[in-house]
Amino acid sequence: MPSIVSSPTTVASATMNPVFASASNYFSYPESGGLMLAHIALMTLGWVFVLPVAIVLNIAHSSFTLPVQLSFLGLHGIATLLGTIYKYKTPQLYQHNSHGPIGWIVTWIVVAQTVLAIFKLAAGLRSRPTSDKNEQEALLRMTSQALKQHEEEQPATSYQHRFSGEDGPFTTPEQSRSQSVSSTATYTQEEQQRLHEYEADHAAFTQHAGKEGLPDSKRVERVATAIAGKLSNPMLRFVDLASNFIDRAILVIGFIAFVSGAAVYGGVFRGNSIFNGLAHAIKGGIFFWYGLLTLGRWTGCFSEYGWAWNVKPPAGVVGSWKARVPSAEFVESFVIFFYGFSNVFLEHLAAWGKEWSPMDLEHISITIMFFGGGFCGMLIESTRIRDLLNAVMLTSPAAHGPQQIQESLKPPKTYPVSMNPLPALVIMLLGVMMSSHHQHSTVSTMVHKQWGTLLVGFALARGLTYLLTYLSPPTSYLPSRPPTELISSFCLISGGIIFMASNRDTVNSMDEHGIHAMFPFAVTMGFTSFLMAWAIIVLAVKGWAVQRTPHYFHGRFHRLNIIKTNMTTPDFNS
Repeated sequence: MPSIVSSPTTVASATMNPVFASASNYFSYPESGGLMLAHIALMTLGWVFVLPVAIVLNIAHSSFTLPVQLSFLGLHGIATLLGTIYKYKTPQLYQHNSHGPIGWIVTWIVVAQTVLAIFKLAAGLRSRPTSDKNEQEALLRMTSQALKQHEEEQPATSYQHRFSGEDGPFTTPEQSRSQSVSSTATYTQEEQQRLHEYEADHAAFTQHAGKEGLPDSKRVERVATAIAGKLSNPMLRFVDLASNFIDRAILVIGFIAFVSGAAVYGGVFRGNSIFNGLAHAIKGGIFFWYGLLTLGRWTGCFSEYGWAWNVKPPAGVVGSWKARVPSAEFVESFVIFFYGFSNVFLEHLAAWGKEWSPMDLEHISITIMFFGGGFCGMLIESTRIRDLLNAVMLTSPAAHGPQQIQESLKPPKTYPVSMNPLPALVIMLLGVMMSSHHQHSTVSTMVHKQWGTLLVGFALARGLTYLLTYLSPPTSYLPSRPPTELISSFCLISGGIIFMASNRDTVNSMDEHGIHAMFPFAVTMGFTSFLMAWAIIVLAVKGWAVQRTPHYFHGRFHRLNIIKTNMTTPDFNS
């Protein structure tokens, strides 16, 4: 991506070239076009096809992560080299552009991501089980001490529980075993059970390493162990947090680099047009990623938060902090509220110091609609507000009457499911307004009507989703996958892309080249369909990787390593 930046070729000497004099941007500059096309193709291959696979493999703790990550780094490096060569072979057609600095920042982030992947591999080898008998005996002694200390600190009655029949779909094999441990077992039996699990998991690890080619040679282990030996436990936790953050942010960062590269390549957003261009790129990009997020919800990516139109799992299943995450509709409402609050002060930025035009006031009214609609949506999602609205009935004398009346005051079965139409209503109204928004040309009017209609389509599909969940509320922790959300995702992704393309400079370029409004619409529909299919495949790869990864990779031997190194007391009630 760091390709189109300042060139040593001066503008004065370049203007003597008749080819350069007739070119106003890199798109129309005919020389060395193959280098730029190769740069674009390799960047697309790496960022759209290889990197998402590397990310999901890393999240699943697969041993394939590092090879795929290195493949992406190689593609990105070759594409960067081609872009640099193109820079030195072409004149400067876009002064002070931002794509070059953004591209180099992204490149360093990519390098950091690869380094973190190596550190995570080292950390994984550090926590590998070993068949060394001395280490096993030491572990058993420490485990026994921890058990005795825990028993002395807790009353005996706290162990008189068995939960072997309460395993849910989110319960791991380790949790099932730990929940079914009886307090009447002797310490010797506890030690034998843990030794058996330890040896079984070591065998599973060895089998997993043989199947997936996990680095098991002495040379690789020595290098990785040397790296891991220099990393303290706080440093390992930092590496894990940094890796997770980059995995979830790098695609958005790459998207910013792609958009800036397209703007520089097309020669748009110059001078004061930068404000119009940024407004369309940011707002359209938000809808684009909103659509991908909606598709992820449909596939079940956020089922642990209750965002996949499923029953929200309790804290005992997914953990306390995940159980406290607000509903997806609350997050949507907050984003709409924040957008309206912040843009009230930005709508007149392009004409700062000038009179307010009717169009400026129209845009201000839209931001106020976002502010009010988002605030109303957050109130609807508040359980405290709901309890206050029910206070009159719940505090009436009838609430303390016969059992039959009290049964009628139980919460409806729709209460656990969030059905908040305000976010969809705000977006639908935005689409209606933009479909009839006055524009400077016919092409611009048609393009705005296209993405406005798509946003209306999203709102209607989301309304059908709420109708389906109201008639048949979900009863499982697993995602219910309402088919209407596929339509919602499609409309948001395609609408966001066309929104970005509806900026003034791009529409003027379409007019200059005789391109009709239907051309970008048709291309966007095909691209959106392919992108959704690829996203589903990538998430299926994640599921495949999770199935092939032993369950201890998700926390068991991390906890055992903490016991060995820190001598902490394990909590067997969790």
